[in-house]
Amino acid sequence: MGMMKEFKEFAMRGNVMDLAIGIIIGAAFNGLVNSVVKDLIMPLVGKAVGDMDFSNLYLPLSSEVPTGLALEEARTLGAVLAWGNFITVLLNFLILAFIIFMIVKAMNKLKRKKAESPAVPPAATKEEVLLTEMRDALRQIAAK
Repeated sequence: MGMMKEFKEFAMRGNVMDLAIGIIIGAAFNGLVNSVVKDLIMPLVGKAVGDMDFSNLYLPLSSEVPTGLALEEARTLGAVLAWGNFITVLLNFLILAFIIFMIVKAMNKLKRKKAESPAVPPAATKEEVLLTEMRDALRQIAAK
């Protein structure tokens, strides 16, 4: 039972739980970013390059692959350079990196604000008051 107890203590530690929550939120956030890129940004880019599905843009690297097929169909026929798909993934990364940067920037700003605010010194404890009185009394005796 000792190993199970130790594992339970490890698993319930704050760091492990924070990590698990971060992974779950990250997975959900990844879906959100993918949707923003796929459903909002890439259609606009596709419209700008001539009313085409940007994620299906590729360069055939094999003579068996004709142009004009969907990317997945072309991949089954031979090697293709899927540069449109790469651009989509790159945009996903850049958007995600920018959002994380903005979150970290906001957190740093809050930390600086908290650090800059003057901290109220804690009230002296009974021991500190007594020691201060003793010190002052000794100074008075020494001064005489």
